[in-house]
Amino acid sequence: MKLVLLTLAVLYSTCLFAQHQPLEIIYGRKDGMALTMQILRPTHRNGKAIISVVSGGWRSSYDKVAPYVKEAKPLVDRGYTVFLVLHSSVPRYTVDEAAQDIQRAIRFVRLHARAYQIDPESIGIMGASAGGHLALLAATTNSPVDTTQQDPTNRVSARVQAVACLYPPTDFLDFGKPDYNPFTHKAFLKKYNRAAAFDFKEWDERRKKYVSMKSAEEKTALLKKLSPVYQVSSDDPPVLLVHGDADPLIPLQQSELLISKLKQANVPCELHIKKGAGHGWDDETEEIKAFADWFDKYLK
Repeated sequence: MKLVLLTLAVLYSTCLFAQHQPLEIIYGRKDGMALTMQILRPTHRNGKAIISVVSGGWRSSYDKVAPYVKEAKPLVDRGYTVFLVLHSSVPRYTVDEAAQDIQRAIRFVRLHARAYQIDPESIGIMGASAGGHLALLAATTNSPVDTTQQDPTNRVSARVQAVACLYPPTDFLDFGKPDYNPFTHKAFLKKYNRAAAFDFKEWDERRKKYVSMKSAEEKTALLKKLSPVYQVSSDDPPVLLVHGDADPLIPLQQSELLISKLKQANVPCELHIKKGAGHGWDDETEEIKAFADWFDKYLK
């Protein structure tokens, strides 16, 4: 009898432990490789989902997931199902390719909402730095649904209903000061290890291979397309930003620019400025709790 009770106790604790462990799934494939996300499932679901973009410097890798699991705890504790999304990463892939992956991840979560026991119209997104940029770009980009697509994932909307981000870049053409576009400058990109992220490719029919984009005009046009500031419209979801006023990498001006555009479009938005803070800080628990409050307010 004791053995039976012990066995049942072990099985129960194992199941309880497994319930709180990330579940890894494939949300797409690219060049024969899997695009993955990990799902954090709450004990008591509130029926709402948060997509957390795993990205720093547009680098996304499995070994970087652990801090995101810890960061998501305040959200999971409130009942949110959190999806930690990895995207195709530098140095092999560029910013525009990563952006496409995040849109696909949103579509995938919405398509399978019933299986994950979430409301397909209650999906939020969050990220920090490059992850914040990708989250905001997904939130502001108008991506019409194409019902003719063969892939069912591509036949659903990539819209989200609320956004919360930490210190994101938002305007690659006015970076820190008007008309300053360092993302076409090789020296700047090399100094900050961002060359691969902005080495956009185009197909060379004669050579039958992808080559680096040569046209400065085309590159500038793409940088504008990848800047959330220029994608803002009145139907965008509510946005919360947190940014340090001593950030040496992503100027506070980047968040201020986006908030200004959102206000002009009458989109609910807030900017919380953290005094004396640089590009990230040791404990961001309070900021994530503020994110949870934001999602509580706008994910109905």
